[in-house]
Amino acid sequence: MTLDELFDAWVVAWSGRDPDAFAELCDPEDFHYEDPLTPEPIEDAETLGRHAERLWTGFSDARMQSTGARLSDGRFACAPMKVLATHRDPLEGLPPTNRFLIVHGIVYAELRDGRLHRVRVFFDLYGAAVQLGVLPRPGTLGEKALLMLRGFGLNRRF
Repeated sequence: MTLDELFDAWVVAWSGRDPDAFAELCDPEDFHYEDPLTPEPIEDAETLGRHAERLWTGFSDARMQSTGARLSDGRFACAPMKVLATHRDPLEGLPPTNRFLIVHGIVYAELRDGRLHRVRVFFDLYGAAVQLGVLPRPGTLGEKALLMLRGFGLNRRF
């Protein structure tokens, strides 16, 4: 598989609602995946498919799109992408907000034999939560209150 074919198939897998679609993309011997929503690394395509199902549960219209040129030196590759989705269904205790969100991200991967070997996906989790209305926008009074509750910005006098 060429680099573009691999990342095109990655986009289709995340957009297609088929958890088995990741199997042909991932190194079957040794695979490793991380993103801001994985508390532990994912180590096989089947678990990655279940992770994708979490997205599809709350965002039934979720789709991924490429946003620029994919870069590679043959061993490592990088692909800019975005996810577009509407939060229409409950997700792990969060009731639907019916808000549309766009989350830009970067997929950074080590390749092996034309497949994904080690993958790290970077995206702004705080920004996504702001778009959903779960966290306050930066610079607002709500954000300042949240930071004070977390212990930032308090002026303690002893």
